Amino acid sequence: MEELLEKAKRVREAWEVLKSTETRKKNLAIRKIAERLDQKRRDILEANKIDVEEARRRGVKESLVDRLALNDKRIDEMIKACEVVVDLRDPVGEVIDSWVREDGLRIARVRVPIGPIGVIYESRPNVTVETTILALKSGNTVLLRGGSDAINSNKAIVSAIKEALREAGLPEGCVEFVENPDRSLVLEMIKLKDYLSLIVPRGGYSLINFVRENATVPVLETGVGNCHIFVDESADLEKAIPVIINAKVQRPGTCNAAEKLLVHEKIAEKFLPVVIAELRRYGVEVRGCEKTREIVKDVKPATEEDWYTEYLDLIIAVKVVKDVDEAIQHIKKYSTGHSEAILTENLRNAEKFVSEIDAAAVYVNASTRFTDGGQFGFGAEIGISTQRLHARGPVGLRELTTYKFVVIGDYHVRE
Repeated sequence: MEELLEKAKRVREAWEVLKSTETRKKNLAIRKIAERLDQKRRDILEANKIDVEEARRRGVKESLVDRLALNDKRIDEMIKACEVVVDLRDPVGEVIDSWVREDGLRIARVRVPIGPIGVIYESRPNVTVETTILALKSGNTVLLRGGSDAINSNKAIVSAIKEALREAGLPEGCVEFVENPDRSLVLEMIKLKDYLSLIVPRGGYSLINFVRENATVPVLETGVGNCHIFVDESADLEKAIPVIINAKVQRPGTCNAAEKLLVHEKIAEKFLPVVIAELRRYGVEVRGCEKTREIVKDVKPATEEDWYTEYLDLIIAVKVVKDVDEAIQHIKKYSTGHSEAILTENLRNAEKFVSEIDAAAVYVNASTRFTDGGQFGFGAEIGISTQRLHARGPVGLRELTTYKFVVIGDYHVRE
C-alpha cells in the first residue's frame, strides 16, 4: 500500500506541471515515446514472450492469449497511434461556447484536463501505450495497474515511456505503473480520492462491477460487449456473410466482436445453412435456438445463459426472430450497450433500429469491429465507454477533458 500511495502522490504532483504544459512539449513527449518503442522493440517483444508462454502454460484460451501477444505489427500500430495523436488537435483550452450578457459580462466554457486518472486493465499491453499518449496530450497524468498476465510486457513498455518523458523534460510521474500484482491493491487504488480524479476499469464484467460497487473515486465504465448482428429479410445475404465473419472471427477476444446473430425468419431456411457452414469453416462453435436447430440439425442448443454471455472466443449464439421488432426487443433485454448492428436494405427498418437501440455504437450494414478509437479517427482510446455520463463509445482526447467557466467582467457586481 505504501508503494501505491507514493506513486499516486507522484502522479498528482506531476499533474500540477502537465495540466499547463504547452502542446509543443506534450507532442515532443509522445514523439519520444514512439522513438523509444521502436528502439526498445526487441526488449518489449522478449518480455512479452515470457508473458505469452506463461499464459499458455496456465491453459489460457487462445483468443485471450491473442489479446496479450505482441509482434512487430502491433508494435508498429502503437508507434502509428503516437503519430496520429501528435497530429490531433489539443483539446485543452478549447472554447466550447461563449456569450455576453446584456450588462457586458463575458462567459466562456473552456476545456480543461480531468486530472490524475487511474486505469485498471487486463491483458492487452497496447493499452499501456494508448492510455499514456491520450492522457499526456489531454493534460492528464495516469496511474496504471495492469494485469499480472502482462506484467513483464508492461514493465518493459513503461520503462521506455519513462525514458521518453525524461528526454522531453516532463516529470516521470506523469506515468506510474503499479508493479505489485496483489489484487488487494485494486481496492486501495479505487479509494484514492485525494489523489485521483477518475478511475477507468478496462476488463471483464467482474472487474468492472467490483470497481463500480467499491470505488470512492468517480468511475468511467468501459467494455463488456455482448454485441449482436441482426440480418433483416431485405439484407443482401451475399454481402452479409463477410460482415458476420469479420465481426466474429477477426479478433474474437475483443469487446467489439459479435457474440450473437439474429436472423429474420423469412430468410432463415435459406441463410442459416450457408452462414453456419461459413462460421464453422473458421472454427466457430455455433449454438442456436430451437428454430435454428430445426433448420441446421447439429447445432448445439443455446441456453438462457448464452444470450447474456460475452464469449470472447470462437463461439456464437444464433436466434431466429419474427421481424425487426422482435430483434430489437431481444437486444434490449440482453445487450450490454456496447455495439449493435443491423444488415438491411430497408431504410425504414434501419431508421427504426438506430432510433430504438440504446448502445454506444449502432451500425447499419457494417461490422461491430469498427468500435475502436483508432478506427474512429481518435488515434487511440482509453476504453469503450458503455455508460451515458460523461463519455460514451471510444474514449479519446476530448472525452478525457472536462470544462470550467471563465467569466470576465469590468468590475461587475450582482444586483
